[in-house]
Amino acid sequence: MAEALLPRRFVASTAASSCSSSPSTQWVLSPSGSRAEPRPARLVAAPTPRHRRHKVHAAVPNSTEQPKWWEKNASPNMIDIHSTQEFLDALRDAGERLVIVEFYGTWCGSCRALFPRLCRTAMENPDILILKVNFDENKPMCKRLNVKVLPYFHFYRGADGQLEAFSCSLAKV
Repeated sequence: MAEALLPRRFVASTAASSCSSSPSTQWVLSPSGSRAEPRPARLVAAPTPRHRRHKVHAAVPNSTEQPKWWEKNASPNMIDIHSTQEFLDALRDAGERLVIVEFYGTWCGSCRALFPRLCRTAMENPDILILKVNFDENKPMCKRLNVKVLPYFHFYRGADGQLEAFSCSLAKV
């Protein structure tokens, strides 16, 4: 893609070069005749004065993007819920285990602050099942369950059904 944006005289591929560098590195030549230098594969252009000095750098695209904070699972007993059916199936499959359901928003600062503590709780208590429900993805279900503020928690246990429902912040934990 970088080659399509630059004049041919500015870009030379590493395949033509005899030195050993990473396959994603490109050699970029400046028009002022200075030597070629390897750069990562993202284009960065410096401001050009009227006398046409161009500095163009190529950069490697960042393909190893980290998951968002709400996409991380601390342990196997934390499950993301994406639909009402998944929610009902998870409650049914939990049997007599204690199930903590966290309703959160990706934009909610309190939800983000509570998340590490929830992950630690999941790791320390493998017998507890924690279901994470994204409020924005599951608004109809959240409204039917009277979730109006975030973060919000439901506690369930097998035959006893719902034990508790409450809003919680880091200060209350």
